Amino acid sequence: MRNDIPLTVIGNLVEDPELRFTPNGVPVARFTVASTPRTFDREADAWRDGEPTFLDCTAWRQLAENLAASARKGARLVVAGRLRTERWETPEGEKRSKMVMEADEVAASMTFATVAITRTPRAVPPQATAPDDPWATASPTRPAPPATDAPHGQEPPF
Repeated sequence: MRNDIPLTVIGNLVEDPELRFTPNGVPVARFTVASTPRTFDREADAWRDGEPTFLDCTAWRQLAENLAASARKGARLVVAGRLRTERWETPEGEKRSKMVMEADEVAASMTFATVAITRTPRAVPPQATAPDDPWATASPTRPAPPATDAPHGQEPPF
C-alpha cells in the first residue's frame, strides 16, 4: 500500500485543462477544480455559498488527453485521486510547497447535466518482434502449422 492520501473532489473546472507533453512525449494535463460548500440559511430562507476551495490537479497519459478533449471551463467534475505535496524553491531561495491532487479518474457530474459517453479507440502498439519469432505475442493472423510426419489428422506426440 502506498502512503498517498486518497481523495474525491466534486467541483467546477476553473479554466480549460492545459495539455502538455513531457520531453519523452508523455501527455500531462493540469487543471484546477473549485469546490464551494452551500448551506441553507433558515432565517433568510435561501441557500448561501461558503468560501470556495481551489485544488490544482494533474492527470497523465490517456486520461490527460481525454480530459483536455472533453472538459471545458465551468464543467462540474468528479475527480478521484491522491493528494501529494509539490515542493520547490524560489529564485530568492525561499522554500515553497502546495498540495496537488494526482487524478486517477475524472468524470462529469450528471447532477445538473447529461453526458454522452464515447469510447476512445485503443492505439495499436508497434510490432517490436520479428514476425517469425515463435515467442511473440498473438497476431491477427494465425501462422501456418508446421509440417509433420504424422498421418493426416493426428497430433504430433509431444
